[in-house]
Order: sequence, then structure tokens, then C-alpha cells
Amino acid sequence: MGSSFSLVLFGPDRAGLESAAASAFAEAHRLDRLLSNYLAESEWSAMNREAASRPVRVTPELFALLSDCLEYSRMSDGAFDITVGPLMKVWGFYKGEGSLPQPKDIKEALNRVGYRHVQLDPGPRTVRFARPGMDLDPGGIGKGYAVDRMVEVLKQAGVRTALVSASGSSIYGLGAPPDAPEGWPITISTPRDPSAVAAHVVLRNMSLSTSGSYEKFFWAKGRTYSHIVDPRTGYPAQGTSAVSVLAPRTMDSEAWTKPFFINGRAWASAHKPAGFRVFICEDRPHATCGWLS
Repeated sequence: MGSSFSLVLFGPDRAGLESAAASAFAEAHRLDRLLSNYLAESEWSAMNREAASRPVRVTPELFALLSDCLEYSRMSDGAFDITVGPLMKVWGFYKGEGSLPQPKDIKEALNRVGYRHVQLDPGPRTVRFARPGMDLDPGGIGKGYAVDRMVEVLKQAGVRTALVSASGSSIYGLGAPPDAPEGWPITISTPRDPSAVAAHVVLRNMSLSTSGSYEKFFWAKGRTYSHIVDPRTGYPAQGTSAVSVLAPRTMDSEAWTKPFFINGRAWASAHKPAGFRVFICEDRPHATCGWLS
């Protein structure tokens, strides 16, 4: 998944914790083999290669995940779109640092983007792309899903206190560490100064995911272009520098950072799911950050 995963575990049985950690990391590797679009032999890559020419039967796990992705797309007015792959490639963000494409190339890529062109048939459990050249990108959901699965593996192994992190951008706090009975203390950094704290949060059976324009970007013709691309326009989103979402599931918190980032504060305030907390930093000369009411 192009990410590093880390675990912090507490408990009375060190050998048991080490065994649980090994099982959780094994789950992350299993999901990488399932979901990675960097691995040609993954089920995800096989689906991308074949679904435009015929219905592709997929495993129940992948079918359920794709169903969730299409639901995120509908609920976000298309700001989250699992079919954004052609745009990520034309902007150079797939396996690269980014580059400024020609408008005609963006227009051509947009013809191969759109979650409504993904056809799921629950009977035979198949996936079909209605347009050739479509390319589903798991980058906006895979890490969060993996964190949730790792947490479940730890729970099944009897672990009650753990912090699971994927690249520091998708985190789940299970229980509370001995020295912090309220939960795992986490800081949210300011977008332009990682050493400065924008907010403090506490995670107890809760997830936190963050997306920011500072994570992956490039300069061209006097302006910054970030890797968070609006699938509807074909261009990187403007106006927001970072979004952090607290939610019970890490898959939800990771997925929702994108539409909140792309659609902005007003849309996020009107569409924030119940039980979620959202922290937004707007893209101004001096970042203005705050929690949504």
C-alpha cells in the first residue's frame, strides 16, 4: 500500500502481545496482496485489467469494500470517487511526485472517471466497468480498511489496549494506555509547520485520519498542486490545506477526509455524519484551523 504500519501494545503477557502483533502485521500484508494497485498479481489489479471487457467475479471481501466505496461516492456528491485512478496517473501522483499535465490529457482522463460507470451485481458477485480504460484507485480507502482489520485481529487475540497507525495519517486507538486513562493522546500538526500543534485529541475506541495538501504536492508556474484531486473537475482541490476526521471506524474517517477537503467547510458542516468530529485548516497565508460545530 506504499505505507508503513506501526503498533503499540500494552498487556501483561509480552509473548502474547508479540504473537498478536505478528498476526496483525500478517493481516496488513494479506490486504496488500488483495488491494494493492502496485502489485500486478493482486485481486484489485486483476479486476482493473479485466472488468472493462467482461464481468469479473470477486471475493466477498472485495465486493463488500467496493459497495462501501460506491456509497461514499454517492454520499459525497462524487468528491470521493474510487475511479480517480486515471487522473492520479495523468497528474503523475501514481508512483511519482507529480507533474503538470496538458488540459487535453485531463479531459481525456475524465472520460474514464466516474463511479456511476462501475456496475456491481450482488447475485453472481461481479464487477463490470461500463467504460474502457477505467482504473480504480484504493489510495483513499485501503489504509483505513487495513487499520480496522488489524484492530479486529488484535481484539480476537485478546489485546485490549493498542494504537494502530498507517503512516501516521490513519490511526486507531483501542482502549487507553496505563498512563493516560482517558485514551491515547494524539496531536494534529499545523499544515505549514509540523512542529506546531493545531489541536489535541484523545482516542479511545476511536479513529483519526488526516489528509493534507502538504503530504504530496509539486510546484508549477508559480502555484502548488496537491495530490488531492477533485474527480469531478480533474484538477487538485483548492481552498483547504488539511482535514482531520474522528470516527468510530478508520475506513470511514479516511474516506471522509477527501470530500471534506474538496468540498470545503460549509459543505462539511452540512454533511458531517452523526458521531463524527471534523477539524479543518483552510488554505490562507496563515492557516485558519478549527473544529466544525
